[in-house]
Amino acid sequence: MIARIPGIRVGQWTDPEGLTGCTVVLCPPGTIGSGEVRGGAPGTRETDLLRPGTLVQEVNAVLLTGGSAFGLAAADGVMRFLEERGIGFETLVARVPIVPAAVLFDLGVGNASARPGPEQGYAACAAASEEVAEGNVGAGTGATVAKLHGIERAVKGGLGTASRTEGELVVAAVAAVNAYGEIVDDQGETLVGARPGEDPGAAGPGALPEGQGFLPGMNTTLLVVATNAKLSKERAHLLSLAAHDGIAGAIRPAHTMWDGDTAFVLATGPVEAEHRTLESLAEEAVKEAIRRAVLLAESVPGFPSAKEGRLA
Repeated sequence: MIARIPGIRVGQWTDPEGLTGCTVVLCPPGTIGSGEVRGGAPGTRETDLLRPGTLVQEVNAVLLTGGSAFGLAAADGVMRFLEERGIGFETLVARVPIVPAAVLFDLGVGNASARPGPEQGYAACAAASEEVAEGNVGAGTGATVAKLHGIERAVKGGLGTASRTEGELVVAAVAAVNAYGEIVDDQGETLVGARPGEDPGAAGPGALPEGQGFLPGMNTTLLVVATNAKLSKERAHLLSLAAHDGIAGAIRPAHTMWDGDTAFVLATGPVEAEHRTLESLAEEAVKEAIRRAVLLAESVPGFPSAKEGRLA
C-alpha cells in the first residue's frame, strides 16, 4: 500500500530459516526526507541529517532491518545499488547516496548469527517493486511483540503496510513491529496481548528464556511514512511526530526505555495539503500498518502468531 505513492518502490530480503531480513524503500528523485527517533534503545544510521536545519534535503532510500546493530551493514549494499545507478547527493568528486537506516533486535529469534549485510541490502533493492508482502517478511521476519511480561510470553510480530487518501492526497506507511508493548485497537482494548502465563517478576522487562541471559533493549517499531504531498523538511519532520502518535495509538506501552522506535517521513510532492489533514491520515495509516503487521504474521518456533486466536 505504501507503493500507492507514485515513484515509491519497496524491496525485501527474507531469511526464513535464520528468521531475519531487511526492507528497503526506494524513493523517486526530489524526495524530501526527515524523521524522529524515540525510546531508550535505538539503532540507527544517517538519522542526524534528517533534522531540520541540516544541509541535505533529499533522501534516496530508507532501510529497515533486523540483525540489531549488525544489520546496519545492509545499508552499504543499498548505497552500492544506488551508486551504480548514479543516484545520490552531488559532490565535487562523487554522488553519495543518502540512505537513513534503523534496526530492530531479532537475534533472540531463529539464528543469532543470521544478520542482513551488504549483499542482502543490495538484493532487497534489486527485488524492489510496487508489491509489498506483509507478515513474516523483510525487517519483520524475526519481529516479536508483547514482551512486557517477559520474552517467554511474547507473540510473533511482523511487517505491515496501509494507506489513507483524501482527494489526490495519499499518505501511506510501512511498519516493522518488534514492540515491547501489546497491540491495541482504537478504543485502547487489547487486540494482541501477551500469552497467558505467570508473571516472571524478578526476571524483569525483556527477560530472555533461562540460559540466554538478560537483554532489555530487544524491542523497536520501525516506520516509513510516505506521502505525495509537497513538504519542506521542517513539515516532514512535524509529520514524523504525528507518525509517533500513531505508534502510541496502536501499541501500549510505546516509546519505552526498552524500545528504539523510529519514524521516517518521505515527501515526494506535488500535492498541496493542509498539515492537520496530513497528520490525521498519517496517524491512521500507521495504526493500521502496525496492526496488520502483527495480525498477518505467522507463528515461528517459540513465538505463536495472533492467528492462533488465544492471545488477547
